[in-house]
Amino acid sequence: RELGETEMQRRLQAEPLKLSEMSLAAYVALTGDVANIADTAAIPPTTPYTLNPLFDARCEYRTRAALVVPMQDPTGNVLGVLELLNPLDEAGEIVAFDAEYEALVRSLSSQAAVAIRNARLEDLSFKDALTDVYNRRYFMVRFEEETRRQARFAEPVSLVLLDLDHFKHVNDRFGHRTGDEALREVARILLKHSRNFTVVTRFGGDEFAVLLVNTPKAGALTYASRIREVIAGHEFPHGSVTVSLGVASLPEDAAVGDDLVVAADRALYEAKRLGRNRVAVL
Repeated sequence: RELGETEMQRRLQAEPLKLSEMSLAAYVALTGDVANIADTAAIPPTTPYTLNPLFDARCEYRTRAALVVPMQDPTGNVLGVLELLNPLDEAGEIVAFDAEYEALVRSLSSQAAVAIRNARLEDLSFKDALTDVYNRRYFMVRFEEETRRQARFAEPVSLVLLDLDHFKHVNDRFGHRTGDEALREVARILLKHSRNFTVVTRFGGDEFAVLLVNTPKAGALTYASRIREVIAGHEFPHGSVTVSLGVASLPEDAAVGDDLVVAADRALYEAKRLGRNRVAVL
């Protein structure tokens, strides 16, 4: 079977191999050395690495030749491992990885490591330092992308704005450290109850924004109601926390993207005016 098959990729992602389990990848990741093995069945027992049989067992695969190269950034940090298996010659027979091929893969792995490091740094620039959800800068980038997509393909986009009720009282009574922990806990709840492609953002202060892609107004209301109930029933270290939420959607509540934030903010204001701890729409 081919490791490139979708089913094989799914198995590898669903059952990750741990670094604590002895394997070629673990050895390379922990040491930064390259492992170029012509025949995995002939690895001497005295070597500090071996082929983890779980890999082949889970994937119904037979690993014979392997080239495992660390992805090291310029500072020497190993960010991952590039593992190539079973190269074929012109006759379709499995052969070993030669020195020229190894040098090429080493070069590619170094470039990949730099790209990964840069992507991680960019990701950090888009994250809120306190809650580890996305920040307003990232929200504005995604918001523009998704509202443009909505205008082009007529796919629904919804926005939920939420505030922690009486958050100032929490800071005044219990201190800012407790207030910060409440914000982090709300962020964790939002992430736990959101789909992978939902954009959860700390909008500022105690306000969060959740961008629901390809979600109509009814779906956004269901989401907001569930979030309100979960937070209201959650045990926070200092006591209870409630939130007020405003929901707006394109194209029902706004003609263009810029008006969607205004509409959701007006709905949030209405939720507060009606007594807080509730969801409101225009």
